[in-house]
Amino acid sequence: MTKLVGISGSLRKGSFNTALLRAAALLMPAGATLAVETLHGVSLYDGDVEDAEGLPARVVALKAAVTGADGFLLATPEYNHSIPGVLKNAIDWMSRPTSDIKRVFGGKPVALLGATLGGFGTVLAQEAWLGVLRTLGTRPWFGGKLLVSRAQGLFDPEGRLTDEATRDQLQQFLAGFVAFAKSPAR
Repeated sequence: MTKLVGISGSLRKGSFNTALLRAAALLMPAGATLAVETLHGVSLYDGDVEDAEGLPARVVALKAAVTGADGFLLATPEYNHSIPGVLKNAIDWMSRPTSDIKRVFGGKPVALLGATLGGFGTVLAQEAWLGVLRTLGTRPWFGGKLLVSRAQGLFDPEGRLTDEATRDQLQQFLAGFVAFAKSPAR
């Protein structure tokens, strides 16, 4: 069984990125599962807090989820043509202490996807993530991109993916990433 974890980079209740991950969890290929995580409960990174109190419980839980998974998905919104602050903040927390980076992220298969209201998907945010993922030593999957544009017309009011073409793209994306996550690193 291939276990993936998906982290949504949006805190909004009606987040299209969280909805995209929920749809992905339902479309996983046979022999694979996806646990959807959110960033609720992750405070702003503060080295003084880390020194005095250690890592917040939510950060510890996210680190454990990624460490225990065979790969992870980052569902990234695009804010001002770049990375959303809340998701970058969570990754920064998860890389603490720096001695944990290799254990949590080293060689871990990762794929980027994202949904946005605009017409270009999350192409710039996904590009901006590459330097971060390289620094963490992850194994990014470049075999497919999922850039969901005009998301407001693809989900119903309850957050269910209703667009068949997007559903098909998501299913193909997931099949490709699961195969990548199962393959040995080269």
